[in-house]
Amino acid sequence: MTTGEPLGAVVVGTGFGVITHLRALRGAGFAVRALVGRDAEKAAARARLFDVEHSSNSLATALALPGVDAVAIATPPHTHAAIALESFAAGKHVVCEKPFAADAGEAREMLAAADRAGVVHLLGTEFRFGTGQAHLTRAMAEGVVGAPRLAVFMLQIPSLNDPRAELPAWWEHESEGGGWLGAYGSHVVDQIRVTLGEFDWVSATLQTLAPRVMTADDTYTVQFGLTTGVQGFMHSSCATGGQFLAATKITGDGGSVWLQGDDLWVDTGTGPRQLETPADLVNGAPVPPPAELLHTTYDMWHSTGMDLSPYTQLYAVLRDRILGNDVAPDPAAATFRDGVAGQAVLDAIRRSSRENTRVTVEHA
Repeated sequence: MTTGEPLGAVVVGTGFGVITHLRALRGAGFAVRALVGRDAEKAAARARLFDVEHSSNSLATALALPGVDAVAIATPPHTHAAIALESFAAGKHVVCEKPFAADAGEAREMLAAADRAGVVHLLGTEFRFGTGQAHLTRAMAEGVVGAPRLAVFMLQIPSLNDPRAELPAWWEHESEGGGWLGAYGSHVVDQIRVTLGEFDWVSATLQTLAPRVMTADDTYTVQFGLTTGVQGFMHSSCATGGQFLAATKITGDGGSVWLQGDDLWVDTGTGPRQLETPADLVNGAPVPPPAELLHTTYDMWHSTGMDLSPYTQLYAVLRDRILGNDVAPDPAAATFRDGVAGQAVLDAIRRSSRENTRVTVEHA
């Protein structure tokens, strides 16, 4: 990096990589030097749309450009490891989307390579910076309901109940990292870990309810126990028709706390009351991406721009860590170490569903 110039980044992935990552990088002060995609024509067209000077279907070509300090990996999950390892070999800092890896073994390989390279590595669990989740995490750390005992995390949306719903081909295949457990469940696993503690065991079922042929799941139901003694339930489906359902609630020995949207409520025995959101946790208003980027059901999951502000904050952490600036400890950005821990939980959930038994989570 030349003194006085902004940090430079390469975005790998022309879908979510453009819809959110590219915009968030710029919001955090990075110069996006190149856009890389499997389809050179598509990469070139989307680079022109965002005035990115270089586009390519070759990561090596992009990494060799002058002024490239960091790489954003926003590609199908089964490609993450190869891209990360090539980026680390070139000495680049990396932000990698979730689900992190094919399995915990691959995740550990990625972490080891990052440590050897001595670079900054962050995981794309951006909702650690989302207003509601960040407020809940902070309130629990402050003991708002005492010692936690029970937790519920539930979401149902109807997207794939429609047989016409369009998805990228990889998303429908378990072998390529597709499915709802990885797409959404990985966020919930990370939220539980950062708010309540590490997983001890899981008892899980994965299902495919959508009226389509696919090997990946669109529904998960998980009972879990944490090493802290907390027990809980996480369930979500993106293929249930009818109304939208969402619930996040934690009960401790001093009361219960729950989210209504981004608003946090608590009842410690005197009736429900809303907690004031700390000013530093208030996100900017969502900024939708250009309409011409939105074609499929998968695209529409990101159409509101609600993840732009949290991702911009994540990239601000990347920027400051690269530059050696102080970084606030709360909210804390996830690293590849969190990626390894989270992947171990996903592996245990899949094994539990496959073997129809309770599984102990293997910690590194």
